[in-house]
Formats: sequence, structure tokens, C-alpha cells
Amino acid sequence: MTTIKLKKDSTSQTAVRAGKTPVRRADPSKRDRTKPLVVANKTNAPEQRSPSKENIKPAEPHSKASQRNHRFDGKPHGSPQTSQKTVEPKSNKSAGVDTRSTPRPDKNEPQYRQAPRRGGKVRDGYDSLNTPQYGAAAKAAYKSSPVNIEQPRLSKVMAERGICSRREADEWISNGWVMVDGVIVEALGTRISPDANIVISSYAHEVQSENVTILLHKPVGYVSGQAEDGYQPAIVLVHPDNEWLDDPNLTPENTREFQRRFLRGLAPSGRLDIDSTGLLVLTQDGRIARQLIGEDSTVEKEYLVRVEGTLDDAGLKRLNFGLSLDGEKLKPAKVSWQNEDQLRFVLREGKKRQIRRMCEMVGLHVVGLKRVRIGSVNLGKLPPGQWRYLRSDERF
Repeated sequence: MTTIKLKKDSTSQTAVRAGKTPVRRADPSKRDRTKPLVVANKTNAPEQRSPSKENIKPAEPHSKASQRNHRFDGKPHGSPQTSQKTVEPKSNKSAGVDTRSTPRPDKNEPQYRQAPRRGGKVRDGYDSLNTPQYGAAAKAAYKSSPVNIEQPRLSKVMAERGICSRREADEWISNGWVMVDGVIVEALGTRISPDANIVISSYAHEVQSENVTILLHKPVGYVSGQAEDGYQPAIVLVHPDNEWLDDPNLTPENTREFQRRFLRGLAPSGRLDIDSTGLLVLTQDGRIARQLIGEDSTVEKEYLVRVEGTLDDAGLKRLNFGLSLDGEKLKPAKVSWQNEDQLRFVLREGKKRQIRRMCEMVGLHVVGLKRVRIGSVNLGKLPPGQWRYLRSDERF
């Protein structure tokens, strides 16, 4: 039997011990991983050939939805030309310097003590600890606060001029649809001079013209606002099956097809109790809501109230101008007899259950209450539970 002894190659063993990289066979389909990856710059990249004229398609016209995403000057939002954000230098970031206007809150600090993100009132000098929050003292402190001494906010000026509501104003400002003294304003909370020249973009007017206002004859058993105590809100009656199509004043110009977007943001402007019926206004237009339920609203609301009990001349006089509710004197009212058991109320305010509480104070019990007019818009022959659009020729 023959034994064969194999000797190890001393040269290969020495190469491995020396740490030399073993030789690999080059593969043209794989990159050499012993060298760093080189990323080609865009500037050094070969230019792409421009498409031929035959392949170029004509640009499609902008739709209305795409136009609303543009600023007052027609430029799209977020474009480099319109962006006003400043790029922070890398040297400050690398050095650990916080260049933001609002410092980063401390993780160990309680949440209520962190610096405010927006800082609207704090920036204007508002002191919440030393300022009364409720009652007449709060109103007096608010009028004398440094916030009102400065120039008013743009959204407030727009609402006071009847251009739109403050919520709509904030949306228009964010979209770049508001120009003040020739300059487009996009920052919320911007303060301007009270007599500044404000110009609104046509995009905003287009959106505002699509808002709807609905007149509903609310029946008994529905609440005006949110559902409560098992009663449904009146807005559930606003659907195509309940639209009043027998309106004698309905014309092709005032006819519009019902769309589900009409329910978005549709809110009641005023209230009617569960046991009351009559005209209820639901609108998407902030101008109409401010006109009807704003603090400075002077729009008349007319009611027919069926009562039980006796009322003398002194009690009737008290109903007109001599009652107070919740410690506040009521505005003068117009109260007169409509017939033997029915009173006619004309009010310029709408406190909660105001008419019922007024009647109780003079010894009367309300049996039925119906609102028949708001401003110059009458309930008319609108059937209970049905609704119609506010016509273009109607004004409150």
C-alpha cells in the first residue's frame, strides 16, 4: 500500500497571512466593489433629445378646480417662484444653532409651559393671568388691551366690510387670493390699516358664488342644530325628495340641480325650538350668517305666537320695551295682537327661548310659535318639511 503526502503551497499561505485581496475574475456585468461608487451630476449628464414636434401634444386648458389652486397672480402654490421660505445656512445647522423663530420645547418640561407654536395673543402682548376672562370686566379689558390699539387683522377687516366671513377670509388669504394695497398677502394674522385697499381675486368670487342658502319650513319635533335628546337635526330634511318644486316664483334661472356638496358646511343661521315651527335659514355663505346672527345684526324676525291667559295694556307695554333676561335688558320689540288668541312679535335679537320666557314673565302660556319672516324674506306658502333655494332677487 502506497502513501502519498501533499505539501501545502508556501507562497499562497504567505499571501493570505499578508492580508492581500484574492484575485477575482472580472465580470463586465458587475461593478468593481473595491472602488467607491461615482454618482454622475445632473449637470454632467448627457442632454436628452427634445421630442419631435410630431410627439408634442397641445396643452389642455386649466379646469376650474385647477385654477383655484393658483394665487391671485395666477401662479401655482408651492412653486419656487412664489415660495417665500428662506433657506437656512448649513453652517448654523452643523454648529448646532437653532435658527427657528420658535425654540424647540424641552422634553423634561411640562406641556403647558412650552413655548406657543403660533403665539398670536402672546405676540400681541396678551396677558392671560392678569386679564379677566368673563363678564363686563373682561369686555372692558379687551377694549383697552394692546391688541386692539394696534392695527386690526386682515380677516376682521374683510368680515366687517361684508366681503366674506372670517373663516372664508383665512382660507382666501392662505390661497393667495387677497391683495392689500397692491401686495398679495398670504400670512394669516396679518395686520393692516383700517382704510387699506383690499382687492379679491376672481377665484375667490367664483368659489363664493357656488355657495347656497336654503329656506326650510321646520316642522315641530326637529332641532335647529346638532341632534339632541333623540331629536333629529333639521338638516336631515334637506334632500331632493323634499325640495319644493311648486314655487310660483321658480324660474329656469333660479333652478339648480341638487348636489351633495351643498350639504358641506351648511349651517343654520338662527335657532328654532323643538316645539316651534316656521322659517329656518341654512347657508354656506358666511356673509349671510353674519348678517343674521352677528353681534351687530339688525335684521327683523317676525313670529306668530298663540297664547293662553290674560294680558292687560301694562303687560303689553312691558313686552314691547320693559323686560330683561339673564341680567341684560332686551332690545325694544314690536308686540301686538294679531287676533283674539294670537300675538305678533317682531324682534331684532334671538336669545334662547326668548319669546316663551317673555310671555311667562307677563303671565301668558305659549301654545304654538311660528316664524313667518326674516328680514324681507317671507315663509309664504312653503309647506312644512319642505325647502327651497334663496332666489337671486331675494335679500334679507
